[in-house]
Amino acid sequence: MNDPVPGTPSLLRAINDRAALRVLLERGPLTRPQIGTLTGLSKPTASQLLSRLQQAGLVVLDGIREGLPGRTAEVYRINPAAAYVGALDVTPHRIEARVADITGTVVGEHTLPTPRRPHGELADRLNAALLGAGPPGKLRRVVIGVQAAIDPSTGRLGYAAAKDVPGWHIPDLVPTLSSALGVPVAVENNVNLVAVAEQAHGAARGHRDFVLLWADAGLGSAIVLGGRVHRGATGGAGEVGYMPAPGAPTARESGRYADHGYQALTGGQAVLKLLRSYGVRGTDFRHAVAAAVRAAAGTGQKAEDARAGLRDVAARLAVGLAAITAVVDPELIVLTGGAVLPGGEMLRELVEHELHALTIPRPPVRLSTVEGNPVLAGALDLALATARDEVFGSTVPS
Repeated sequence: MNDPVPGTPSLLRAINDRAALRVLLERGPLTRPQIGTLTGLSKPTASQLLSRLQQAGLVVLDGIREGLPGRTAEVYRINPAAAYVGALDVTPHRIEARVADITGTVVGEHTLPTPRRPHGELADRLNAALLGAGPPGKLRRVVIGVQAAIDPSTGRLGYAAAKDVPGWHIPDLVPTLSSALGVPVAVENNVNLVAVAEQAHGAARGHRDFVLLWADAGLGSAIVLGGRVHRGATGGAGEVGYMPAPGAPTARESGRYADHGYQALTGGQAVLKLLRSYGVRGTDFRHAVAAAVRAAAGTGQKAEDARAGLRDVAARLAVGLAAITAVVDPELIVLTGGAVLPGGEMLRELVEHELHALTIPRPPVRLSTVEGNPVLAGALDLALATARDEVFGSTVPS
């Protein structure tokens, strides 16, 4: 299909169609007069538009709305079956799938163990996870979140050892998966997807320049500039776990993908070990951080030790954030992950205090407010954005 020529009636119809579909997405079911008012279209134009969208299968009737005596109005809504998209969150242990219709309503979820064999089984398992989520028809788009990043210059997966993502280190990864799954696929770094979700639904909503730090068993960050995720020349922008940090071993001593740098200073195991040195107990780093906060709220020596341990954790986090702030100068920093969220406002305030003591810019530090699995949420947002652009742009033939 050729693109409509600027200024032609077909272009104007396409613009009007998109405007009406966006209004229906944002506002829900509407009458024709309401659609006309919200889009600024005349009654005849709105009527022709709705007829066109119904014929394209994008809009359906949603009943009758009673108005003034003797008057009724047909109500229209987006046809949820116009397209479906899928999202996958792949970790070394499990594959979590989610499927949604074009309105963003989730229609199914499914989880499977991650295969430990080559990519042939990987594609089968990805497909099984999507089918288990119950897509009622062919998917329009699938976005996959992984703990690595695609190098756009080679098409290969980088920033992860082969043992951590078995079956993924193959040439032409994205075309191979797209062919195997029978649907256009995008592979995205999981922390970048968390930032997408945070910008759409969470603490970064309304911000076009921010940094998100994911502090969990591993460390990673996402950098959003001008409203867009910055990926870097090799896809590795934000891979701060490998960033050299004071007092931590470097890649020279430890190996390229070994535990070194900022990761060795502030990763989950380092946080657990640090808090234990202050007398805080926990079965893992998440429990230890939560236990430290509970203890710090009390009195006596145990409380003082817990507060000192949390200050030490905050100081280590602030070292890396200060380096990022000096380069990016973000308007906001969002913290998330199992090493910080259990610390709540107490740890957030400590991190912000320590960061502001190290930097000239003083960006506010906020905790993530996205609920559930933020990787899946971000993957679904990206898949929906692409699918809507395609589907909503297909109403006017050339």
